Amino acid sequence: MRVTLLGTGDTTGTPTPGCDCDTCRAAIERGVERTRFSVHVEAESGDSLLLDFSPDFRTQFLREDVTLPDAGVVSHVHFDHLDGLGNAYRLFDDLPVYAANETDPATGESVAETVARKYDYLDNVHPTAVSPFETFDAAGFDVTLVPVDHPPLLCYGVVVERDGAKLVLSGDTTYAIPEESLDAMQDPDLLLADGIVPAHLCEHHPAGGQHEDENGVPRTFGTKHMTREGALALADDLGASQTRVVHVSHFYPVEEAFDDALAVDGETFSL
Repeated sequence: MRVTLLGTGDTTGTPTPGCDCDTCRAAIERGVERTRFSVHVEAESGDSLLLDFSPDFRTQFLREDVTLPDAGVVSHVHFDHLDGLGNAYRLFDDLPVYAANETDPATGESVAETVARKYDYLDNVHPTAVSPFETFDAAGFDVTLVPVDHPPLLCYGVVVERDGAKLVLSGDTTYAIPEESLDAMQDPDLLLADGIVPAHLCEHHPAGGQHEDENGVPRTFGTKHMTREGALALADDLGASQTRVVHVSHFYPVEEAFDDALAVDGETFSL
């Protein structure tokens, strides 16, 4: 599998429009971008799969020159992971889009139902509801959705396997991933783990930090995302061969924002 990181940023991306912080300025100077989250996966056969539909879809596909996907997966209904699906207009004859079938108490509908409702005007998009922990075929890839912890919405990590290679996305999540999900995520060749900020910034969040390690370092920032330290701890828990920290915000101090562990757009991996 060839994995291309199309978007590695959080909901505003880096550089963030209208922001003059040191990190955003440094990103411009370095020519580095972290657009909204999306991952492209391509097999040697040419089959390709898109994991989440970034609002930056058009820019990402033109910039990275990857093939349009044969199928897509949606992890949850926040706009930075879903709203790029509108770009499917006129680009596809037929696009299966897989999403979970569990009803979310916060919305009254499943992720699959939300996709179907929001994009009912796209006749070429075909939402398909799937059950968590039940592996399904998407464009020739074996895909499994695993529940994670991203309140108040239901959210899912994604396990993608093909030809003996395993890619795991943590999804947007705290460190409190259910044990059954952790079991399914074990031993990835590549882990893409949500790490929105470094742990020391938890002091600035109204909810502080959670899920501290033995040294008192928070592995969760607030209530929705892992810290960098949480992402790297998850990698250790899973025995990941390679790890990239994604969903990275511009709130990282400039001296930490371009560390080797943090992904940037355009990185590619052969698994």
